[in-house]
Amino acid sequence: MSEEKRTIMAIGGHIGDMELTAGGTLATMSLQGHKIVTVALTAGERGNPPDKSVDEYRKQKVEEAEKFAKMLNGRSIVFDYPDGELPHNDEVCFKLCDLIREIRPDALITHWKKSIHKDHINSYRIVKDAQFYAGLRSMERELPAAYAAGPYYAENWEDPIDFKKYVYSVITEEGFKLWEKAISHHWFTINSPSFKYKDYYTHLKSVRGIEARKQYAECFNIEEFGKRQIREGL
Repeated sequence: MSEEKRTIMAIGGHIGDMELTAGGTLATMSLQGHKIVTVALTAGERGNPPDKSVDEYRKQKVEEAEKFAKMLNGRSIVFDYPDGELPHNDEVCFKLCDLIREIRPDALITHWKKSIHKDHINSYRIVKDAQFYAGLRSMERELPAAYAAGPYYAENWEDPIDFKKYVYSVITEEGFKLWEKAISHHWFTINSPSFKYKDYYTHLKSVRGIEARKQYAECFNIEEFGKRQIREGL
């Protein structure tokens, strides 16, 4: 019997966040026939280069996200909240709740809760609330309740505080090559003057692979509550 195909929803504060941090896992799973959905709660448009306005760069970023998702045979969704002004309120939480109920993912990936970036911190909070609302049968919305496992928290250089490498997700060589090609559609990952994004995450995937006795891997954390193990003996 063939392995059951799953749907993974990766939710970032900005376009590029999940593509960089969890992209190797997403690419590997896409090649295995799983469904990939990336969600950006803002476009990340305020990292615009000098030759583009914020609005122009937002359009470019949305196109970049769509190209990445298309290469993974997936779907890209971008919310309308301004970069740097992502709120944590009922509106955005229920908007994401409804999306989870529509897509019915098997698992969620997002940001770790301790970050230097406010949009990342709010993304963590929004995803937690939306996951709860989406799975609560007594929460009446247009669509029926849907349970999604996780969240799994991706390793991010901006979210390092108390991050624990709990889950190592192995990236296949083919998955890594696909990620390398797909991430190159994101202008900032190669051209940012402030941080060498593609270089950093390329090497990080290699280092985590060495730790896992594999070629490439990505690390994820989970909540302490989820680390309980119930066994009958050892």
